[in-house]
Amino acid sequence: MARDSEATRARILDAAEAEFAAYGIAGSRVDRIADAAQANKALIYKYFGTKDELFDAVFAHRVLAFVDEVEFDATDLPGYAGRSFDLYERFPTTLRLTTWYQLERPDGKLPAIVASNDAKLAKIEEAQRAGRLTSAYSPLELLTEVRALAMSWHLHTPELALVRRPSRARCREIVVESVRRLVAQA
Repeated sequence: MARDSEATRARILDAAEAEFAAYGIAGSRVDRIADAAQANKALIYKYFGTKDELFDAVFAHRVLAFVDEVEFDATDLPGYAGRSFDLYERFPTTLRLTTWYQLERPDGKLPAIVASNDAKLAKIEEAQRAGRLTSAYSPLELLTEVRALAMSWHLHTPELALVRRPSRARCREIVVESVRRLVAQA
C-alpha cells in the first residue's frame, strides 16, 4: 500500500509541476492536476494541504533536485554556471516555476531555498576570505550575477526568441566565459 501511495504522490507532483509551470499558482486548477495525475482531489489535499502548499512542495522538490544535481563550488563559479545552464536546458520548468514563484511570492521564504542560498553565500564568502575568489563583489552580488548569466538564454522576450539563437554549445560557452571574466576581475 505504501508503494501505491508513493507512486500517487509522485504522479501528483509531476502533474502539479506541469500545471504550475504553465499557469502559475493563481491560474492552476487542482481538478486539472488531479485529472493529469489520475488521482482524486481529496488525495491531493490529504497529501499536500492547500494548492499553495502543493506549489511549495513542487517548488521545494525542484530546488532540492537542482541542488542535488548541480554541484556548487565557489572556486569554480564558471563551471557552476555551465552546469546550471545544462539543467535549465534539460528541465525548462525549473525557470518557469522560479518565475511564477518570484511573481506570486515576492516575500517567499521556503526553507529549502533559504538553506540553499545561505550555503552558497557562505561558501563564496569563505573562498573570498581565502583569496581564491575575487572580492570585487559581495557574495550576494556574485551569486546574483552568476545565476542571471546561467539563466540568460532561457529568459528573454518572445520577440528576441524570434532571432535565431546560437547553438546550445555556443550559448553554454558564452555563459561560462562571461562568468569566468566576472570572477577574474580584481
